[in-house]
Amino acid sequence: MKFYIASDHAGFETKNYSIEYLRTKGHEVVDLGPSTNDRVDYPDFAKSVAKSVLSDSGSFGILVCGTGIGMSMTANKFKGIRAALCYCNFTAQMARSHNDANILCYGQRVVGVGQVESILDGWCESSFEGGRHSDRVKKIELD
Repeated sequence: MKFYIASDHAGFETKNYSIEYLRTKGHEVVDLGPSTNDRVDYPDFAKSVAKSVLSDSGSFGILVCGTGIGMSMTANKFKGIRAALCYCNFTAQMARSHNDANILCYGQRVVGVGQVESILDGWCESSFEGGRHSDRVKKIELD
């Protein structure tokens, strides 16, 4: 899988951990910043990941901030983005399999590194089931 990943200062350490974990699993990861843990504004990075996912068919995004809430709210402003705030393996699996989520969000202040591994594994081991879920996903898009 190919991932575009970014964080703000509050998610910087977990972002870097996530990059290394995904790479050990053989995934391609593009780090869109920031490059330090200096204070930054999360919407700038959420927008960058959302635009990258939209322009690279079949790719996914990961956004990490303190809670994951601000990142998911910002990313979901983009038509075609379905950003899911996940806090465990099960929610990551359901986001992919039932909601066809294309951006995964979580918070460094909310989940520890062991939980991050479980979330990433749940995401990567799942795929969209389609079927009855397809019609529901279509209803998410607002004109």
